[in-house]
Amino acid sequence: MDLIPRYNVAHKLEKRSLLIAINCIAALSIFFFGYDQGMMGGVNGAQNYYEDHMHFGHPNPEDGTPVIDNELLQGGIVSIYYVGTLVGCLVGGWFGDRYGRIKTIALGAAWAVLGATLQTSAMNHTWMIFARLINGWGTGILNAIVPVWATETAEHKSRGQFVAIEFTLNIFGVVVAYWLEYACSFYKGGNGSFVWRFPIAFQIVPLLFLFAIVWIFPESPRWLVKVGREEEGRYILGRLRGETGEDLGRAEAEFQDIRNIAELERKTASRTSYWSMFTGRGSGKLHIGRRVQLVVWLQIMQEWIGIAGVTIYAPTIFRTAGISPIGRPMDLWS
Repeated sequence: MDLIPRYNVAHKLEKRSLLIAINCIAALSIFFFGYDQGMMGGVNGAQNYYEDHMHFGHPNPEDGTPVIDNELLQGGIVSIYYVGTLVGCLVGGWFGDRYGRIKTIALGAAWAVLGATLQTSAMNHTWMIFARLINGWGTGILNAIVPVWATETAEHKSRGQFVAIEFTLNIFGVVVAYWLEYACSFYKGGNGSFVWRFPIAFQIVPLLFLFAIVWIFPESPRWLVKVGREEEGRYILGRLRGETGEDLGRAEAEFQDIRNIAELERKTASRTSYWSMFTGRGSGKLHIGRRVQLVVWLQIMQEWIGIAGVTIYAPTIFRTAGISPIGRPMDLWS
């Protein structure tokens, strides 16, 4: 079997350089997620957006600051995105196990491009709500499968390091969104649709790059072994860990561990539906239900600190605290 043409990057790079390349691509996806979260903060404050198109507010006649008339509509447009990510995560997990990590990443990027394009061209709140929902589906697919792909290719001793670096790009994405929208707010005095349409459209750039380049990257060795493509899995694992001396021995030992785990899962876990994973029924000694519950509730507790609200509504929070869009106290606005 000629594996080299299928994995151009795996053929040219190996070991740490290949891992770094994989995690750079993974970080690009996480950057998009952070950017998409921070983006709505500035978009919500654009007069052309909230007054002329979405119709949930009007500018204060005294100082021009937004006055929201329909908080439910504003919050609904923002939050429907997260309903989409939930659906996308469920779809992405199923698709990733069936068709592989690389195809799933490409699907998520393409779907998110569609959602971002629809958001950029939105003319009313109904249009925007469905566009946000579609964009959320794509984001959910990427969030479900990209960290899995990155961790399945990394060594156990560097797995946490690489994943932590990836999610640092999430914060960087939020920062880029804030600064880009701040710059756009000076365009024609902050009036016009460019102020909010361009920041939304900007996210298409990393998504297109992600869709174009992910095809030349190697598939997850664990998924390859799971679906019976063991020789491909051994080849990719060799490129990731090294193909000479002690590196080859460690790569082969890890490959055998992966085979044993895959076999154990096939024998022990009699059910693989989401319901069985959530409840733990049919997982035998693997305790899948307990592990899934632990992860779910950790994520819920993380959101209880209010980080999503701060990220999305930061400009509104600062304005409420008396800070103008250019960083001066409100009594100095002029």
